[in-house]
Amino acid sequence: MFESLKRRRLPVLFALLAATLAGPLVPAPAQAFEIFGITLFGKKEADPAITDPVEYTATLTVAPENEDLQEVLEKASSLVADEDEPVSGSLGLLAKAKNDRRRLVAALYENSRYDGLVTIRIEGRDVADLLPDAAFDTSRPVPVEITVDPGQLFTVGRVSIDANGVPLDPKTYDLAPGSAADSTRILAAEGRILEALRNEGRPFVALTERSVVADSATATVDLSLRISPGEPVPFGQTFVDGTTRMDPGFVAFMAGIEPGTPYSTAALETARKRLVDLNVFSNVSVRASDAQAADGTLPLQVTVAERKRHVFGAGATFSNTEGAGANAYWEDRNVFGRAESLRIEGAVSRIGANTLSDTGRETDGFDYRLAGVFRKPGVLGPDSVYVGSLIGLKEQPLAYDRTSVAFTNGVEYSIDARQRLTVNVVAEYETITDYLVSDEEFIIASVPVTYTFDSRDDKLNPTSGFLAKLAAEPGYEINGSVPFVKGRADASAYFSFDDDGRFVLAGRVGYGAVVGADLQEVPNDRRFYAGGGGSVRGYVFQSIGPYYPSIPLPGTNPNFVDTPTGGLSVFEASAELRFKVTDNIQIVPFVDAGTVGEDLAPDFGNLKIGAGVGARYMTGFGPIRVDVGIPLDPGPRDGSFQIYAGIGQAF
Repeated sequence: MFESLKRRRLPVLFALLAATLAGPLVPAPAQAFEIFGITLFGKKEADPAITDPVEYTATLTVAPENEDLQEVLEKASSLVADEDEPVSGSLGLLAKAKNDRRRLVAALYENSRYDGLVTIRIEGRDVADLLPDAAFDTSRPVPVEITVDPGQLFTVGRVSIDANGVPLDPKTYDLAPGSAADSTRILAAEGRILEALRNEGRPFVALTERSVVADSATATVDLSLRISPGEPVPFGQTFVDGTTRMDPGFVAFMAGIEPGTPYSTAALETARKRLVDLNVFSNVSVRASDAQAADGTLPLQVTVAERKRHVFGAGATFSNTEGAGANAYWEDRNVFGRAESLRIEGAVSRIGANTLSDTGRETDGFDYRLAGVFRKPGVLGPDSVYVGSLIGLKEQPLAYDRTSVAFTNGVEYSIDARQRLTVNVVAEYETITDYLVSDEEFIIASVPVTYTFDSRDDKLNPTSGFLAKLAAEPGYEINGSVPFVKGRADASAYFSFDDDGRFVLAGRVGYGAVVGADLQEVPNDRRFYAGGGGSVRGYVFQSIGPYYPSIPLPGTNPNFVDTPTGGLSVFEASAELRFKVTDNIQIVPFVDAGTVGEDLAPDFGNLKIGAGVGARYMTGFGPIRVDVGIPLDPGPRDGSFQIYAGIGQAF
């Protein structure tokens, strides 16, 4: 197949080749050791289903030498990857070698190499010349030699794209002459062309002719595509299948595709995501019919499978400064048949905190939290969710003691795939004790509003994109007749130095301020603090900022000496370099900085910096994170280091 590429002009057929021979396991020597299904050393035991197991050795040589291409080809080669796994007889080895040749040819195409040469020899004999009944000396591992002459790099040459007589600009689809001619890149561009036409309302677009010609003399690949776009067709009626408790009409409503809407694959994916986000389905399929209805529209078929209605769970936490904690929840995912959810959750924390920490203040008992949250989707259209909650808590952070009962009503609205607006109305009663007051009562009415823009490629492990949040909480403290507005802006950005996301630079910056009231008029929990895992790592939670005196003055509470007052402004910044040392393990050095001010300008003269290193273990549900932070300028309440753990990146 590949030798013929030395001719001057030739048609090139692109094919994505997958490995089809899953190698069996080799017999294990006596010293092999396995735990939890993982062989730590030695070889795995042979699969007894393999008849006539044959071992082999494989070497791959690229000439002229090319380290990057060598690595690519070794990953593509099943002979190299499965070298420790025996094959079934001489025929099995020959079949694997011939299949591997096709895989290596495809890998060369994927790297813009169209006139290379792949030669595979078994016991010095070219597999291209061997008959199926060829036999090898299987009394020892059979030697297999792979030699690759990669040839020259090709680039894109002439490109012609015709859609029913209308020429399309190749540059729009990243097919400009002179660009890389990787086969996967050309196929991806072809897919983008068809997708763009479908998103113009043309569901029956079809590729009618493809001509791809590689010219060795010019080292270019010429491409010609002929496309039948078809006529625009609108969506029609939505049909729903697979519901049990869910109301099918509500499912169709939440899909959000009205009859007469122009067809687009983007609309289908948005509808699918809306239904997945209801959290009641284990499987969702949204697709257009293969044929138009009598009225010329394209019916929509939604097929779902419902999850278990009730779910419960529990968890535990531990901190070297805040002690142990436990939490549990129970949830009804579908209360009335329209994806309404009711979640009851409780938590207890700060268990053993006084014993573990010698820098924190003395606290009285545990912290508690009990909450009930009700969610009802679709209140203002398919992209909205009503959220109501009742939350009671007792907490004892470093700065104050607080007991609170809060009732919230609000709506979350998705403006589009990247933008979300949340508006709440909050009524809260709380009592607070700090250095100056004991059990001071506050009655607060507020309207928190949050706008979020999120273009990250992954919510738990972003490698590119941008996240911005703007939050404002106009509030009124009724007992003291104090109006105030608390606002905050945060932005995070992510940049990958390579296509595989192995080296990622992440940065975060935030600023907040409270206006309309003096510091002591603002309830303590509405003030700003810094320090902790979501702020400046290495420092104790709330430990950065101005402090009350270190001695109990007359009329003050001696339990709160050397505790933070909180501030009217805050500034925070973080930077991380996330780099993978293996496919599953990531090492993350980081530096954080933050300061709190008693007026609208943060006190940069007392900027606190923390630094450290973390590790991430990549899983299917996001990275498991462990960070160790060191305060470079510790305050009176800080220890020598802090340890943080969680799911997802720090920001």
